[in-house]
Amino acid sequence: MKITILDHNTITRGDLSLAPIEALGDVRIFDALPQSEVARAIGDSDAVVVNKARITAEIMDACPHLRFIGLFATGYNNIDTTAAKARGIVVCNVPGYSTDSVAQHVFAMILHFASYADDYAASVASGTWVSAKTFSYFAYPTSELRDKTLGILGLGTIGRAVAGIARAFGMRVIATAHRPTVCEGVETVPLDTLLTESDYLTLHCPLTEETRHLIDRAALAKMKPDAVLINTARGAVVDEEALVHALNTGKLRGAGIDVLDEEPMRAGHPYLTAKNCYVTPHVAWATIEARTRLVGIVADNLRAFEAGAPIHVVNP
Repeated sequence: MKITILDHNTITRGDLSLAPIEALGDVRIFDALPQSEVARAIGDSDAVVVNKARITAEIMDACPHLRFIGLFATGYNNIDTTAAKARGIVVCNVPGYSTDSVAQHVFAMILHFASYADDYAASVASGTWVSAKTFSYFAYPTSELRDKTLGILGLGTIGRAVAGIARAFGMRVIATAHRPTVCEGVETVPLDTLLTESDYLTLHCPLTEETRHLIDRAALAKMKPDAVLINTARGAVVDEEALVHALNTGKLRGAGIDVLDEEPMRAGHPYLTAKNCYVTPHVAWATIEARTRLVGIVADNLRAFEAGAPIHVVNP
């Protein structure tokens, strides 16, 4: 099997082996390419594996040998799955590989706003403690998570993992889910209740036409002014201008953001100067354990496809 791997540099910087995939055939590897070069890179390959590269109907037509499109990801909005199905091309994603990593990152952000440990460490490094008059100083207002309300928008695998951590901290957990879902210790509520009662609101829904800019100015206005929004889902679930306005006008205490509508972040993005906006560069998924798991499951997907029994198919 001839396999092309695209977006190699979005998966590893040399800290991860692709040997499980390379063992399956003749493999060509490319870093992220301009869209105009994607078809040429795929060439006569039977299979392509991508992260963010767009695989359109035009690319499929330019690569007539292509029979498998794999993703180094769970989301597949960059693949024209309808066109793939019409051409007999199987599309397979990787569900669940980063659940623990994302849940951990969510709480890293929540704990930032609860404890401000990194701000205190920076303050100490700047010499503030050396010049302090007392044994401790309270530059940042810390608070306990116990008895605070965590709201979860989307109660899939990651949402449920986040709920489990929240319960360990003694938090009250409420959630709004697209489908009826039962999760131990979680109260399902309407969206308005989720917005009005959450001290911390974390987003774990897919990006669809229904969820695009779901968290807009009207939704943010319903939240407590001392609440914190966490987004590790998709950037466009949040109206970025509305969030910046809420932060800068004191209508929201803070935001922990790992995903943007447009990535990489553009120069001058308003999040860079928004008040209490804590931004990480789309790395919630990217622990070494998660990326190792990701490569292994991609190899499993290719192996199953070659055996005639594909798994994790998103365009059946």
